[in-house]
Amino acid sequence: MSASAALSPDRIPVIVGVGEVSDHPADPSAGLEPIDLMVAALGQAEQDSGGALLAEVQSLDIVNFLSWRYHDPVALLCARLGIAPAHACYGPVGGESPIRYIHEAAKRIARGECGVAAICGAEAQSTFTKAERAGVALPWTPFAHEAPVSPRAASFQKPMAVTLGVAKPVTVYPLYEAAASAHWGQTPREARAESGELWARYAAVAAQNPNAWLKRAVPADEIVTPSPSNRLIAWPYTKLMVANPSVNQGAAILVTSLAKAREAGIAEEKLIYVWGGASAEEPRDYLDRDQFHQSHAQNAVLGAAMDMAEGDGRAFDAIELYSCFPTVPKMARRTLKLGPDVQPTVTGGLTFFGAPLNAYMAHAACAMVRRLRGGGRLGLLYGQGGFVTKHHALVLSPQAASAPLAQDTSVQAEADRNRRPAPPFVTEANGPARVESFTVIYGRKGEVEHGVAMLRTAENSRALARVPADDTGTLACLTDLDRTPVGGLGDISTAADGILEWRPR
Repeated sequence: MSASAALSPDRIPVIVGVGEVSDHPADPSAGLEPIDLMVAALGQAEQDSGGALLAEVQSLDIVNFLSWRYHDPVALLCARLGIAPAHACYGPVGGESPIRYIHEAAKRIARGECGVAAICGAEAQSTFTKAERAGVALPWTPFAHEAPVSPRAASFQKPMAVTLGVAKPVTVYPLYEAAASAHWGQTPREARAESGELWARYAAVAAQNPNAWLKRAVPADEIVTPSPSNRLIAWPYTKLMVANPSVNQGAAILVTSLAKAREAGIAEEKLIYVWGGASAEEPRDYLDRDQFHQSHAQNAVLGAAMDMAEGDGRAFDAIELYSCFPTVPKMARRTLKLGPDVQPTVTGGLTFFGAPLNAYMAHAACAMVRRLRGGGRLGLLYGQGGFVTKHHALVLSPQAASAPLAQDTSVQAEADRNRRPAPPFVTEANGPARVESFTVIYGRKGEVEHGVAMLRTAENSRALARVPADDTGTLACLTDLDRTPVGGLGDISTAADGILEWRPR
């Protein structure tokens, strides 16, 4: 008899219901606010399960949202549902948070602390933006100006990163892109082609997903080629290579014990077992990391997930690799030892399915449940948050696990063991320096604002340097598709405003 079979059914966690909402109002004033989207998604999840479960929710996790602010979203949602769960949490920002909440709910069930758990999230940024542009007052719950907000990324980044504009995701992830592709021996042209082909696979899945925001199969060349409708944002990423937060989407997942599912009369073929997962983090300030061609936390988390698949990433019938920017799934598929022809998604990706900010992986969980119900033995959900900072993986299956759900699922020690000391960061330097990574930042009309080179000095310190928009020669070096500047030698100087600048030799 397996350990799982010997375990009491009230300690075995299963996903029993999933629900999604995609709201496309013709009139912004008729658009659903985030709390409405979550209520609707939860109702769909209950209907999907086939059981009457919402009234019995004992654990509730709400994914952090940014398109609207509530004074107390937990109290508001509980009042709408008529529930008073013992565990009720509105969490911090993080793209990994939905699957972390599913995992934590499963662990609470395995400890016998609850029988029914709900996880939900939503954003209504599209409606909010359209209403703001049209001067329309939305008839939503009053905006809670006094409610606390999560700290902005700039609050924990080094001042020079903020000054040079590399303190937000869209300008930081390109630093990983450049460093990683150079480490893999790719020319920038080859790296861009890989990104385009990978993103085209996400787009193809979104085109078939009824809940996707953009339902069009976009070819690789169109994705990577700059155009008036696909402007460059931060080299080498175009608009079609980054997350699209202008959506109105909500998702919900219901998790119960196996005993509760059977008591509620839920069909066995609906049940998806939570096998386990892992989490780890990188240093919060990306400039305090040892390098940028891999993530030790990502490697440890995906390694732990592979251990559940007998060490073989190919054992997963379906996977969802987080896709805020191409470098993330490109690194992940290499860690999983999967080829360039990998099918990276069951959902459609944050560009094409849509990016309800922190809640995308809730939609991915819904899509994964539907996929596993339709066939397949093992699914992998991998989410990530911050600046390649927070990582979480979750393994699901329509078959019961062979062992009880583990409670200690951090692999932080493994990530830390592989991390080398980070170089000291300096803002004053001169003389020779090699490029560790780089990007070029563009304006809304496609014009160059400036380039940014991350450098290693002769003393092996790390520095950030500007490349002015009028230094066309250096910018041409940075954007050469046939030769990466990473590893190239140049010289640091200090501009009149005290900011370091770099030019190649």
